[in-house]
Parts: sequence; C-alpha cells; structure tokens
Amino acid sequence: MLRELNDYQIDTLLKDQLVGRIGCHAAGVTYIVPVNYLYDGTDIYCHSAKGMKIEMMRENPLVYFEVDNIKEITNWESVIAWGKFEEITEMEEKQKVLQKLTDRITPYIMDDSITREHGFVDKEGDIGTTVELIIYKIVVSKKTGRFENR
Repeated sequence: MLRELNDYQIDTLLKDQLVGRIGCHAAGVTYIVPVNYLYDGTDIYCHSAKGMKIEMMRENPLVYFEVDNIKEITNWESVIAWGKFEEITEMEEKQKVLQKLTDRITPYIMDDSITREHGFVDKEGDIGTTVELIIYKIVVSKKTGRFENR
C-alpha cells in the first residue's frame, strides 16, 4: 500500500541522498537529468558546466527535483520538489556552496581525478580561477513524498 511521507521524512530523504534528478522544460522540450546536490533544509544546491540543462533553466526557471531511495520493488521512498532555478553569481557565495558540495560528495568518490573532472576543487578560492562552474540553487516552493514498505 502506498503512503505519504511526512515533512520530517521528506527532509530526511532529501538530506540523505547524494543524487537526484532535475526536470526542466523549455521550447517544447522536457529534459530530466541526474545531478549531485546538497539540501540545506530549505533549498537544493547544485553545480554544472554550461549545457542543455542550464540553458533550459535560464529560459524557464520553473523546475522540479526528484530523489528516491529504492531498496526493492515494494520497499522504497520518493520525494518530488517543485521550485525555481536561481543561478548564484556572487563569488563568495559560489565558493562556499561549492565547498559544501565538495565536502558532501568527495567522501564517496574513491579516485581524486574524478573529483577534478566533475569540477570539485581543493580550496574555496579555486572556484572561478582554475575551474569554470555554474553554481545554482533550486528555491523549493512545494514538496511531496510517498513510500511503500511491504
């Protein structure tokens, strides 16, 4: 039987997972793509190189974000959040967000060359000097969650 997650369970799932999916729509095209992210209890923070996702979100900033934890076909949790894409352009904020993303994700990456390939840096000051990244947040306006556990 499907049930609803409460607010605490929704926030816990968003905070615990490392990969979610952003859904965006522009010019008649819908695009869904996995991303590394950080949820601070209010907003979802991500990084990206320039590309289709960023172009679409700049054109239409209304997006959705989905994350799940699937243990088996009848034992899973899923959250969908709706929100607005906001690019972070102030360098100090970009540095702080990227460092938080780096701290969150790198313990799960075994090979240092992969962190650099994905744009993660060693120090906050490296952003904007050695790596060109787009740092952005999704300002969440609505969240819902479901689960099944048989």
